[in-house]
Amino acid sequence: MPHVKSTVIDSAEGAIVDVECKLSNNLPSLVIVGLASKAVDEAKDRIRAAFASCNIRMPQKRITINLAPADVQKDGAALDLAIAVAILAETKQVKESAVRNTVIFGELGLDGMIRPVRGIIGRLELAKRHGIQKAIVPKGNTPQAALLEDIKLLTATSLKDLYRFLSGEKTDLSFTPSVKLRTAQQNNLSSPEDTIDIAQITGQQQAKRALEIAAAGGHNVLLNGPPGTGKSMLAKAFIGILPDMTHEEVLEVTHLHSLATRQYDKLVTQRPLRAPHHSASEVSVIGGGQTPKPGEISLSHRGVLFFDEFPEFKRSVVEALRQPLEDKVVSVSRAKASIDYPADFIFIATSNPCPCGYYGTKKACECSPHAVLRYRQKLSGPITDRIDLYVDVHEVLHEKLLHNTLDGDSSSIVKRRVELARKTQRQRYKHSTTNAGTSNQLIKHHIHLSPAATDMLNQAAKKLDISARAYMKIVKVARTIADIDNSEQTKEQHISEALQYRQPAQQLL
Repeated sequence: MPHVKSTVIDSAEGAIVDVECKLSNNLPSLVIVGLASKAVDEAKDRIRAAFASCNIRMPQKRITINLAPADVQKDGAALDLAIAVAILAETKQVKESAVRNTVIFGELGLDGMIRPVRGIIGRLELAKRHGIQKAIVPKGNTPQAALLEDIKLLTATSLKDLYRFLSGEKTDLSFTPSVKLRTAQQNNLSSPEDTIDIAQITGQQQAKRALEIAAAGGHNVLLNGPPGTGKSMLAKAFIGILPDMTHEEVLEVTHLHSLATRQYDKLVTQRPLRAPHHSASEVSVIGGGQTPKPGEISLSHRGVLFFDEFPEFKRSVVEALRQPLEDKVVSVSRAKASIDYPADFIFIATSNPCPCGYYGTKKACECSPHAVLRYRQKLSGPITDRIDLYVDVHEVLHEKLLHNTLDGDSSSIVKRRVELARKTQRQRYKHSTTNAGTSNQLIKHHIHLSPAATDMLNQAAKKLDISARAYMKIVKVARTIADIDNSEQTKEQHISEALQYRQPAQQLL
């Protein structure tokens, strides 16, 4: 009995699925067993139509398809092609040896075309962990599949082309080592994207400096100020000063977006900027659902999560950020599955001084004292304690707004400084961890505080009455500032600047 392998993403682990086919002398029918969902069961009609469109003989017998293991839920249309090949192998229309130790996945159209499937990177990674080194994938999934090394790929456009290849006919199809395809793909990993140049934003030099520090060390930022001062523009320009993604990061981000977005066959080469609306639900931000999927915080992995008007978000959504901001991972527990999704992002938030936005400015504030107090209390202490940099964004003089000259260094210049600082951190920690992402124990061995800087830090910590977490965040921010200055020692001026961004949250909200 032919065994054709495919993969299915089940819970956190996934599973290799053996597609078994058996013919019997009963009335012609196609039966699929093995805990298949409705989408898998509908493959019967897609396969019959595809066979007819490609002039491939469908056996006039009872065809029983078993998807093993039978106790694992199978969902989606990715098993279509594997079921079709199992039927062809059982009827001796193709050589079973041609698909031995090979995973096959793809969705079949009624015309026999093979469509791309969701989660191709995770499926291939799963196959590699089980020792499978050959895969047949849809041509539309080639850009993603080519990122993986040490696996041979055969990309097919239609069932007819694949049938001819597996039956021994000479075709243009062949198994190709993915590393060759990956080399061709690397040229596109840093393609430019339409982003705001940070030098185009008038004024706000302190905020720009804070964003450079945040990019260099992976720190979280809160921008506070009245409406119309450029807070949202600064956050959107931030993506342009971050370093380009590495090959491993492209692999991670592409896989997460393939699991959750509609463009699941696209290659993600730019750092993501996710900006959910303040009315977003907890599930959409954190992840989950009846069939657990990554949320906005995981889709911003290796990029930026931007919360505009931070205090306006639902309290449950704000408080749910506690774990991912600290652990860089989010645990989604549901009745059917429990999954850990990566969530290593830089968090940028904006807020107004009050509901109307003009408290403490030249313009008259229309809010009552109770409304201002209630607005300030929307963000809890544990959340504000997890933010590294607090920055005031002030109003800009109107006469400066129409100037055509750039204000400060361009994004490309700032980006080079950020890349150098990141390189210093990689060499220091021997891996890709930033100052913000490294452990407290590790940072103690690399902070290299001068005696004067130590005294200043301890005195300020006592005066501001900050928590132990905030204390270590000041140390990490100061170390990032020293990295930007290319200084091996964390000096007094570095601590002094880091303390400027550590003002009590109630003064800024």
